[in-house]
Amino acid sequence: QVQLVESGGGLVQAGGSLRLSCRASGSIYGIVLMGWYRQAPGKQRELVADITSSGETTYSNSGKGRFTISRDNAKNTWYLQMNSLKPEDTAVYYCNLKMRPTGWRRYEHDYWGQGIQVTVSS
Repeated sequence: QVQLVESGGGLVQAGGSLRLSCRASGSIYGIVLMGWYRQAPGKQRELVADITSSGETTYSNSGKGRFTISRDNAKNTWYLQMNSLKPEDTAVYYCNLKMRPTGWRRYEHDYWGQGIQVTVSS
């Protein structure tokens, strides 16, 4: 089994910064995709950013230019650095881990953290 533990959320004023962390424990194997998603009140869950173990990244338009995703493979940990935060960034943020065997096209496993609140005040 794989468990994900998130930390770093909280309350911040507009224009401020937060750094979210997610650490995975358990059996990690194959091709790994690490990501951050968020869900705002009344909205669908959306991808914020993801990163492969080799460092390839994908960003959504909402965070591009303000957010940076990074990872520490040795610690099975990945981060979301959020700068220039806006009230519309207020949401529950979820870390995500996808795994698939080498050579497979489809991810075999999909794990989620419990979610962590980020609130940006005006």
